[in-house]
Order: sequence, then C-alpha cells, then structure tokens
Amino acid sequence: MLLPRRSFLIGSTALPLAGLWWHLARAQGNTRVTSAVAMHGEPKYGADFKHFDYADADAPKGGEVHLGVVADTFDNFNPFTLRGAETAAIGVGLLFETLTTGSSDEAFSEYGLIAETIEIPDDRSWVAYKVHPQARWTDGQPITADDVVFSFEILKTKGHPFYQAYYASVDQVAKLEDGRVKFTFSGGPNRELPLIMGQLPVLPKHYWDGRDFQATNLDIPVGSGPYKIKSFDAGRSITFERVKDYWGNDLPVNVGQNNWDIIRYDYYHDETVALEAFKAGNYDFREESSAKNWATAYDAPAVRDGRIKLELIKNEVPTGMQCFAFNSRRDVFKDRRVRQALAYAFDFEWTNKTLFYGQYTRTASFFSNSELASSGIPAGDELQILDKYRGRIPDEVFTTEYQPPATDGSGNIRDNLRKALDLLKQAGWEVKDRRLVNAATGAPMEFEILLDNPTFERVSQPFVQNLERLGIKASIRTVDTAQYQNRTDHFDFDMIVEGFGQSLSPGNEQRDFWSSKSADTPGGRNTIGIKDPVVDELINLVISAPDREGLILRTHALDRVLLWGNYVIPHWHIQAWRIAYWNRFSRPKIIAKYALGFLSTWWIDPAKDSTLGTRGTN
Repeated sequence: MLLPRRSFLIGSTALPLAGLWWHLARAQGNTRVTSAVAMHGEPKYGADFKHFDYADADAPKGGEVHLGVVADTFDNFNPFTLRGAETAAIGVGLLFETLTTGSSDEAFSEYGLIAETIEIPDDRSWVAYKVHPQARWTDGQPITADDVVFSFEILKTKGHPFYQAYYASVDQVAKLEDGRVKFTFSGGPNRELPLIMGQLPVLPKHYWDGRDFQATNLDIPVGSGPYKIKSFDAGRSITFERVKDYWGNDLPVNVGQNNWDIIRYDYYHDETVALEAFKAGNYDFREESSAKNWATAYDAPAVRDGRIKLELIKNEVPTGMQCFAFNSRRDVFKDRRVRQALAYAFDFEWTNKTLFYGQYTRTASFFSNSELASSGIPAGDELQILDKYRGRIPDEVFTTEYQPPATDGSGNIRDNLRKALDLLKQAGWEVKDRRLVNAATGAPMEFEILLDNPTFERVSQPFVQNLERLGIKASIRTVDTAQYQNRTDHFDFDMIVEGFGQSLSPGNEQRDFWSSKSADTPGGRNTIGIKDPVVDELINLVISAPDREGLILRTHALDRVLLWGNYVIPHWHIQAWRIAYWNRFSRPKIIAKYALGFLSTWWIDPAKDSTLGTRGTN
C-alpha cells in the first residue's frame, strides 16, 4: 500500500445521480463492476453511503488557514520525479487526484474518484477503471482515458524510481471503449495491485505535451483537484485557493471536506523561529514533533488564556520504524555482529528520560503499533513459513523474541558496552591504544552520522560519546535538505536517521523498502542496502497473501527476519498526535482511526474566530 496513503489530498464528491452509481456492483461472469474495492473482504461504506463517518456534511466552507513548514526552499511544482521530490513546494498534492481514494477508518479500501467504476475479476489478475464522464481539469478540459494511460507511462519511465518498483507487475495497459483503461498483471497472485492502480496520480496529457517532465520549474500546473495555486513567492510562501466549480464537489468521499477557501504555507528555515512565529499568531496549526518543545516551549500567554489549544489525541496509526539506519553497503557495516554490537551503545532509556520527558515508547518492530508487529517467538503457521529458511536466517529468529538493548536509564551502560565489545571481537575487531581497529588490517572503525535536521544532534551526540568509549570515532554532519536528499538518493552515507512508515496493509511498497533490486536503484527506499534472497521471498509472500490472517502471519515473518538482521538501531514512537492550534476551528465529532484530518475535515468556526481577539501577543 502506498504511503502516505493519501499522498495527494483528494477531494471526491457525488454529482447528481451519484447515489445510482456510487456502490453499484453487478455480476459479470467471474468479474464485477463496482465503485469500491477492499484489500480483504468488503468495503465499509455501502450503497447508502453519503459521506465518510469522520466528515461532517454540514461543515461550513470559507475563510483562510495559514500553515508553517520548516524547509530551506522550493523551486518546483512537479513532485513526481526524483529531482522534483527534493524541492517540490509543500501542498502541491492538493492539485492532483488519483483514480480512487482511500478512507481513513479502514485498513485498506479504495473508493472511486476520477474512476466512476472499477471492473475486477475474482482472481484480481487485471482491473479496468472507467473515467467519470464529468471529471474535468481546472482548465475545463475533460479527463480522458488517454490521460490515464499517459500518466502511467510517464510515471514509470520518467517519474520517481518508486513508481518503477510499485508498478513492476503491470504487464499491459490498454485503452478500451467507453472511457475505460485496463491494467493486466503478471508475476503471480497479488491482491493489492488493483488497489495500487487506483492510487495512480492522473496527469493532464495535453498540458505535458511538449514539456520536459523531469525539468525543475515553477510553471503553475493544470490539475483536477479541489485546489489550485493562487500565488507564490519562490522559496518563501505558496497560497492555494479552492476551486469553486471543482468537478467533484458532491461525490460522497468529499462531502464535508475541503472546507478552506484559502490555504497558505509560509516557509521557515529554523524550527525555533517557526515555533515563535506560531505563538505570535503568524500561522494557525502545528503538529508538534519535538518532545522537548511539547514539554517546555508552550508556556505562553496565548496558551494560558486559551487562545491557543494544546491536545494529545490518541490514534491507531501504525508507527513503522524510526531508527539509526546502517548503510550495509559500507564494508564496516557488512557484518551483522558489528551492527548488533553498535546498538548496545545507544541508551534509549536515558535519552527518553533526559531529553524526551518520558513521552516515548521504544520501537521493537518495523510494523509497530499494529497487529502486524511480531512478538514472542514464531509458532504454528508462522513457524511453518519460517522453517524452510533455517540456516539462511539468524538462529535467534526461532529462539528469541527481538527486543532492542535496554538500560536502567542512569546513563551507566558499562554492561552493554561489554556485550558490544564481545560481539566486535567475534567480528574481528580489537582495541589497541584505546582505538577499535580491524584485527587483520589495523584500520580504525570510523563513520559519519549524516543528518538533515539539527534536532537530532542532541540525540546523536550521547550515542557518539558512548561509541567513543568503545574506541570508535563517529562524527555528526548536518547538511541542508537538498544535499541530504542527493546523498541519500545515491547512498552516499554511512549512517542516517531513517523512517520506514507502514500502513495496515503492507504490500508492493515493501519491495522498495527491502528488495535486492531496490538496493541498486538510485532514489529507492532501500537505503540500508539489504540484498537477501530470503527477504525477497518473504516480500513476495506478503504481497500474495490470500486473506487478512495470512497477511498478518507473513508480515510477522518478514518483521522477524528484518529485526534479527540488525539493519537498524530502533528509536521510539508515540501513539498519539500532539497538536497546537489557535482556537478558531471546529472539527467532526468522530476522529478517523488513521488520520487526524485537519486539512481535509476541519473548518473555521465563525463564532470562535470572532472572539479570538488579537493574535500578535505571544
């Protein structure tokens, strides 16, 4: 499943007669025509669907919302290429729509958006999407099947490398009659592929004809979404305005959403400056990522008098894996015992207590905060999956529940460092003159931790000091976003802080994360450089899972093999959103399980807004 699931903020909405087509399904031999598909089972929303439960159909529309983003600059409005992804303007996903859109209260279901109907056989070996006859680009031209075919071809050939991996099993694409496009698949069972193709961003062929798709530029693109670019100041701000005659204004998936008339993003180069700007009233909403800020930085008059609200909202969002990630392509990190040893030098318990005010939980799975996370030791059907790999995967997979090294939080990690030295000696390293050197070559162990966020320096520095006690020289280097992106795209680093986000329905994107092929693809997400035939096989098992139970078991197996590969030093996660906002908004009574929905479902409350008063005093 593509992550984030709604990479492009898509509003869909029922036009006249929508109730007649919305969840239409009719049998056609071993195929059916429908407007909603679930990964397993049936979609939550049926024939009487009016709007998502977490959207308020009576939400008023209007007003402006101002947001802040911490980034160096932007110089591109095309986020679909490798170069463009580095410096694309925040929010440009508001312009683009996909064939279908997911709901935020299901594991994985897709509902028609640009696609009016979805034709799918029982074996899911192909899927055909019919373009909605009323779908329009913002320049008034109709969206056609030719646009869909063009979008697939341009993304796969000139788009970000992610799309090549994601669409690898699409064998044929064909334009059919009546505005339909058929995707035929190869490579064995893959229940997810029809839903993946529904996530295809649809781009205007007539706009891109004669243009260089891979060039960086600030030409305002034609889209089909609920917003368009109103104005921008390159590198400083960008403003979007709601499309008043948006073609999909009444589709059920969009009722109660896209409520702002104006959305403005201001760029800040420094996190501290951005926070102070928020407290001064220069923008409206923050999702706070810093535990220190959450604990100490909001003691301000506007918070004390209620003009700024602080909330901690529990969620059921899979948190995935944030970590120090090894580049296993580097000789120094090729030995699993070395990677395992270095994990003993990271003191999470001290870090959480001293730096994070005890707000975090240690991560012990690549699929944390979900039923997909492995635990205990494998048994039953899961053990059967793993048994055939004995001798090819670490023995601990079968005997020991994975847990990252732990401490008492005092800062004294002498016992852990002893364990680290034992592993390092087994791997051929020894301490000479207080330096850890390779016993065979005499070369010292040295590496660099590459960062693009200064916030992680205070986390990395104690880790570096503990490594120094082992005789290891580790350095920290923080670079700007563009340089960081370029270096990680080409795997030019030793260690980075990485995040592997996961959904409730892992599938084809796992190839981009862990597969041998992705390890050699510049811009791919396999930054670690994993090249393991067992991992490749387990990925294929996950993708071909026949039902939810099988998906869970196979994901557990993949999780265990990745964990005991010691490719990362796990960080932490929190099972809640920390949000701060000026008290001028209202939101639906129901909050989606898997999305906060501020930008899509909240609205400006005129009564609150009128009594908010001066926002210039922090």
